[in-house]
Amino acid sequence: MHIVCSDLEGIFVPEIWINVAEKTGIKELSLTTRDIPDYDVLMKRRLAILDEKGLKIDDIKAVIDTMGPLEGALEFLDWLRSRTQIIVVSDTFVQFAGPLMKKLGWPTLFCNKLSIDPDGSIVDYNLRQKDGKREAVVSLNRLNYYTISIGDSYNDIAMMKEADAGILFRPPENVKNEFPEFPVSHSYDELKTIIQNIFANDSA
Repeated sequence: MHIVCSDLEGIFVPEIWINVAEKTGIKELSLTTRDIPDYDVLMKRRLAILDEKGLKIDDIKAVIDTMGPLEGALEFLDWLRSRTQIIVVSDTFVQFAGPLMKKLGWPTLFCNKLSIDPDGSIVDYNLRQKDGKREAVVSLNRLNYYTISIGDSYNDIAMMKEADAGILFRPPENVKNEFPEFPVSHSYDELKTIIQNIFANDSA
């Protein structure tokens, strides 16, 4: 039996922090794990900027409320869910994800949690589990699933290496060039074709 573990941002919805950067004019908030592989370094940098600029959770949520699925994402999800199970495995946070999950039809989501002061200040982030994306795939492998992982950034590589099959979706050139072992898809149609080939080869 197959199961898909996919990243969220850049795969099904736009990057949240890039949208926050564009709305606030704070260019440094546009950095993601495509640019800084160390997630802890990246998040501490983001939290310091939020504190310095006085941005609170409601400011971030206001940006998220304006966001929707990437063009073709819903159709792809419907196609995939008609053929196998999917878990969205993301480094985002439950406080961010709700509106986006609703717009995606409530797929199963594994993610993290923010610590927020009563005044709405975001003071820390809490990982559900260290290396949670990889550990999700490890656990599913132990349950005897054939795992397929889809990602686009440095923080997806560990789960893609752990999976039976990993696929890069619209990755930046630096990630694509560093990990040539993974097939690259630039559209949902290409992604469908790669997944169909995996299904066919696994059942052969």
